[in-house]
Amino acid sequence: MRRVSTITVAGFATAALAFSLTACGESSTESGGSKDKGIGLAFDVGGRDDHSFNESAARGVDKAEKELGVGARMLTAKNGETEAEREQRLNSLAEAGYNPVIGVGFNYSKSIEKVAKDFPKTTFAVVDSVAKGDNVESITFGEHEGSYLAGVAAALKSKTHKVGFIGGVNNALIQKFQAGFEQGAKAADPKIEVTSQYLYPNNDKGFNDPAAAKDKAKGMLDSGIDVIYTAAGLSGNGSIEAVAGQKGAWAIGVDSDAYQQPGLAKYKDSILTSVVKNVDVAVFDLAKSVKDGKPLTGPHAYLLKDGGVSLATSGGHIDDIKAKIEEAKKKITDGSVKVKTSP
Repeated sequence: MRRVSTITVAGFATAALAFSLTACGESSTESGGSKDKGIGLAFDVGGRDDHSFNESAARGVDKAEKELGVGARMLTAKNGETEAEREQRLNSLAEAGYNPVIGVGFNYSKSIEKVAKDFPKTTFAVVDSVAKGDNVESITFGEHEGSYLAGVAAALKSKTHKVGFIGGVNNALIQKFQAGFEQGAKAADPKIEVTSQYLYPNNDKGFNDPAAAKDKAKGMLDSGIDVIYTAAGLSGNGSIEAVAGQKGAWAIGVDSDAYQQPGLAKYKDSILTSVVKNVDVAVFDLAKSVKDGKPLTGPHAYLLKDGGVSLATSGGHIDDIKAKIEEAKKKITDGSVKVKTSP
């Protein structure tokens, strides 16, 4: 195999990102200079239209543009990126004058730490991870708590007493979704059978492979599972499609309210609920803090008790079990139930 030097790769990455910044900018037309251009947002794989995690972040940017009058530039990652490519994307946004600069997804943690040191007057943030830096906000969520409620809903709505969880990548973050879902399902029905599987062990393609999720969901459905919760970003669309093809089966969405997504409209009668992670709220809060001259920094957890996560009620499919969902929610928020963060 021909070897390519690090310098050459970095050069390609720089050129590609420079082109992206010129061609794909969404709001600002200025270049360089002041730090008042607005929000620089670096998406994870799947991009804005993943009907999930990235889209939620984009809604926060949209709200900031409308209500705060700030500009924005949004760039998207691709499968299998190197650390150097992520660093260059963040560096380009900061150098162009965007503030804050936000990395959407745990993959940006190390690159945020490194780039933030070079731009001490710019506020950075990473979503779903904790990064060090005086000018860095670490935004995390109570995914396990929202997933617990999803588990309760799944167990109560399952007719076969078999439910499934599909994770995009088998890492600590997605294991939080699995752990909460399994615990909630078993709390609602001690005899429930929960099957948990992953698309990839350690490849972020797991968040951008709908075909793999569709195949995995089909296998679960064939085994008698009739409720499937998928925490896999854009890949989850494939799982929802598979579930919609099985009469009597339910899909549970993640991060954004899948029922409300135009791209999933034809499947909405099969979408039981979604675990909504309010990344949009976190993005807006940070943008406002920077505009107000009091930028948020340090760790910031958005939990169930403060509305950081929630269970969607769109479509009315869980109206019949609303009281039991509320009961479970109260037990979490008052501390009588502690939700696990690992299986």
